[in-house]
Amino acid sequence: MSDTQPNGVYTITIEAPIERVWAEITDTDKVLNCFFGNRLVTPGLELGAPIRMRTPNDKYTGVAGTVLEFDPPHRYSISFKFTHLDDPPCKLTYVLKEVDGGTEFTLIQEEMAPGSKTEKTMNQGVNFVLQTLKADAEDRPLPFMSKFILFLCAITTPFMSKKSLKENWPFDKEIR
Repeated sequence: MSDTQPNGVYTITIEAPIERVWAEITDTDKVLNCFFGNRLVTPGLELGAPIRMRTPNDKYTGVAGTVLEFDPPHRYSISFKFTHLDDPPCKLTYVLKEVDGGTEFTLIQEEMAPGSKTEKTMNQGVNFVLQTLKADAEDRPLPFMSKFILFLCAITTPFMSKKSLKENWPFDKEIR
């Protein structure tokens, strides 16, 4: 973790093996429900690699960042910038720990500008991320609210900001 105080630390216990939970946040071959139905796109998950969260149709990039830490299946940290916002990037860290009955999953949010649109958006979405991840990793049906939010994400994709078009976020673009 960085030397600054985290903006948020959220922990949930998931009744699934650590490898299953890890796959739900790092799989590049499928849509990741817990990340609002986006796909993780990267030339390779490794330290320093660029990452993009793209819509299933590959037209828009909702999030751009860089891998800051990568220690499978225990720790994964990225810089994180919503492409439609002018806020600076923040840092997200996912920490997975084997516990009796499953995996303790912790999401740590850091370096968010206080009062920023990024902070507001992240705070509104954290429960969705945790509950959807838990359901998918446990191979259970998604909660109604998760299904509803994923439906809204799918139907609003055509109305995303032009700032978020894929061509505006190539892998070699510096994220600021």
